[in-house]
Amino acid sequence: MLAVRTFLFQPFSIPSGSMLPTLHIGDNLLVSKSAYGFNRYSFPFDLVPIHRRIFASEPRRGDIVVFRFPPQPEVPYIMRVIGLPGDTVQMRNGRVMLNGAELPLERVGEFNADGHSTTIYRETLPSGRNYRVLDITENSFGDNTRLYEVPPGHYFMLGDNRDNSADSRSIAGYVPFEYLVGKAVWIYWNTEGDLDSARQDLTMQ
Repeated sequence: MLAVRTFLFQPFSIPSGSMLPTLHIGDNLLVSKSAYGFNRYSFPFDLVPIHRRIFASEPRRGDIVVFRFPPQPEVPYIMRVIGLPGDTVQMRNGRVMLNGAELPLERVGEFNADGHSTTIYRETLPSGRNYRVLDITENSFGDNTRLYEVPPGHYFMLGDNRDNSADSRSIAGYVPFEYLVGKAVWIYWNTEGDLDSARQDLTMQ
C-alpha cells in the first residue's frame, strides 16, 4: 500500500466548493501520480529531491488536476486545466475566451448553492471535451478579466464554480508544470450519495 500511494495513486479529499457541481466538499477521489510524471511533489512530505520531472507527460485541456498552490507550495489545490502554454485566456461576461474564441455554454439544469438556486451550464472545449460549470452571480469579480497569456511551462486553471474559486484569475496565477501532483481519475466517496453520477462527471471531462 505504501508503494501504491508513493508511486501510483494518492487519495484526496475535496476541501472547498470551488469545483461544484463536479466535485462536492468532502468527496474523496484517487489522483494518478504517474499521469504527468514524477518530481519532488509526487512523494509524501517532498522527501525525494527530484528537481526535474521524470517520465513527463503534459496535461490536456479539461483535465482535473491536483497541484501545489503557487503562493503556498505546501498546500494542495484541485482545479481544471483550461489554458496550455502559449494559449490566451480571458473571461468576458462570464464566458471563457480561449485563443480568441468563446467556449460554447449550454444550459443543462439547476443547482442549489448556499440555499440559492443557480443554473448549471455545460462548457465545451475545442477538442469536444465537456463538463458542467456554475455561474452563480452575474458580473462577479471573475466574469470580466484582462487577457492572460500563458507562459511556457505553465498552465491556466479554473474552478468549475466560477464565482467561488481562487484560481488563475486571482491569487493562484499561472501554475508551473513542476507544481502538478497528478490527475483526478476515480471518485470512491461522494457526499451526495450518488457515485454513478459523480463518476460520470469526472470521466466526462
